[in-house]
Amino acid sequence: MATEPHWDKDLAPEEMEGRTSTFAGELRNVTDARLEAEDYLRALSRVRLPSAAERWDDVLLVVTELAANAVQYAPGPFRLEMRRTFDGVHVAVHDTSTTPPTPRSFHPSQGGGGIGWHLIHALSDQVSVVPKAGGKEVHVFLPW
Repeated sequence: MATEPHWDKDLAPEEMEGRTSTFAGELRNVTDARLEAEDYLRALSRVRLPSAAERWDDVLLVVTELAANAVQYAPGPFRLEMRRTFDGVHVAVHDTSTTPPTPRSFHPSQGGGGIGWHLIHALSDQVSVVPKAGGKEVHVFLPW
């Protein structure tokens, strides 16, 4: 008789399926995406606590950076998907730009950003960009 993996028994069906939200691509949607991510993490933490307190903030920071990049560099709507993996959280942002993100030099005294893509890579276990017709998907796997 086969036994179920422990992570399946711990999760309610809605947490196993994850969460998908679509945003218009307006500046205020960066905050909206962060709030949606926070709501998802709150639900997730009821069934599995993060392995370290900073994991929560890491996920929120990555979602905020991805949403900000989608608003700044891709016209139109973007979609945020979050789901639990065996040992972490998978975040995917789908936007309308076909241009892949690239790291930029970060010059704090000059302003203008440049640190977001570096932060995403530093906080994540894996980052990939998948070109799609009419846009791209950025997939990020973070520890939880």
